Amino acid sequence: MRGLSRTSLAEVEERFNAVAASADLGTLSDELFAVADLLDREHGLRRVLSDPARSGEQKARTARSLLEGKVSEAAITTTEAAVSARWSRAGDLADVLERLGVVAAAAEAESQSRLDEVEDELFRFGRIVAANPDLRRALADAAAPEAGKRQLLHDLLGDKAGPTSLRLITQLVVHPRGRSLETGLEEVGQLVAQQRQRLVAVVRSAVELSEEQKRRLAAWLSTSYGRDVHLNVEVDKRVLGGFSVRIGDEIIDTTIVGRIEEVRRRLAG
Repeated sequence: MRGLSRTSLAEVEERFNAVAASADLGTLSDELFAVADLLDREHGLRRVLSDPARSGEQKARTARSLLEGKVSEAAITTTEAAVSARWSRAGDLADVLERLGVVAAAAEAESQSRLDEVEDELFRFGRIVAANPDLRRALADAAAPEAGKRQLLHDLLGDKAGPTSLRLITQLVVHPRGRSLETGLEEVGQLVAQQRQRLVAVVRSAVELSEEQKRRLAAWLSTSYGRDVHLNVEVDKRVLGGFSVRIGDEIIDTTIVGRIEEVRRRLAG
């Protein structure tokens, strides 16, 4: 989000934090996802609730009348704050509600000391999808019924992932909102990491790193970036010696292949 929407996001997050402190966070997450999905489906409603010509008070009253008795007070209050704010584009309204749904889910996991588990499960699911084109096609099939996708995810992850991970993955699969599954998983992974103000580092290595190697690498990256860093380690047999680390758009490449490519670039220059 940029400009006006970034400012509005900070204001809505402040209101969300106030009500989330005493809310059932899992329920709040599900309800905010549901409201975001409603706005995606009902374009007329989204236009009304994001119309800059209407006052924030008018839009808040409309949202409350629509949602009262259907979702919790915390979800209504958060939605009121979102529709009262001004956004650079109409789609930002649903985006911020989904974003806060992810934050609520992550906060619940953190309160249960399961945040590391959620980050690892999201990463592993992404690797499973990347390695299985048939599964990816089935999950991305826009014509497939929602119930079928939910059942597929339950069968696949029911005893392998916790409730928070299953909640987040289901939202991404059933309601992709114009994103690829890979992009959605990366966005959600970053939001989950931000719950503790940590960076996520994707490490590619030819062999599995030992726990001591992971600890030392995480400590070095944390010192370098001035923030806690969570490692997602991916074993890739194509890596020849060393390892590579990607944090956001920055890549640290110590692999033999990376060094060869660097030499080639210098010679070409």
